[in-house]
Amino acid sequence: MGIKDLKLNDMLLDAVADINGDDRDFRMAVFFIVFNPLFWNIVAQVEYKTHFLTRLAGGARRGCYALAFVIFSLGLVRDYYFSRALKNQVTTAWLDQDAVRYAGAGLFVFGQVLVLSSMWRLGVTGTYLGDYFGILMEDRVTSFPFNVSDNPMYQGSTLTFLGTSLYYGKAAGVFAALLVNLMYTMALKLEEPFTAMIYAKRDEERAQKAK
Repeated sequence: MGIKDLKLNDMLLDAVADINGDDRDFRMAVFFIVFNPLFWNIVAQVEYKTHFLTRLAGGARRGCYALAFVIFSLGLVRDYYFSRALKNQVTTAWLDQDAVRYAGAGLFVFGQVLVLSSMWRLGVTGTYLGDYFGILMEDRVTSFPFNVSDNPMYQGSTLTFLGTSLYYGKAAGVFAALLVNLMYTMALKLEEPFTAMIYAKRDEERAQKAK
């Protein structure tokens, strides 16, 4: 049965029915999807207020690199369980189409381009919350991929999850990708005003020194 032969309600019901919420790997993937952004936001804000990682690591840059290692490692664990969950989950019939696979592959490639190019532009400290350690960038990056996406790291990661899920035709993966998007959206609501405050404070201190 092709996609055009199904009604939207039927498609959604089929997709939901194909999600095995009892699968341990799926539950672990969901856990880390939720936990990871909460973890790094809490740790980064505590670092900004107390400098505990800076003191433990013997410097702000070392502390930032230590946090980067932990965040990257947690991401690998999340991806590991996500990959295992996709293998365990049922393939949804109406997602098992060549057009869906091509779309999934395209989204995956574009998502990876956004993620890798943003990391290249920002470097380790720019990518992994260096501003919370007092490692601030002089100017806002506006070249690619930031000229096509305000948050290429998060949006690219979401597209990677979605593309992989569509390529394999897994409704459970699509659900996980939507959850990734939700968690990143929530993370941005914490990060953007806090980061803006950090840079505004830096600019204010510079203005006072210039007087």
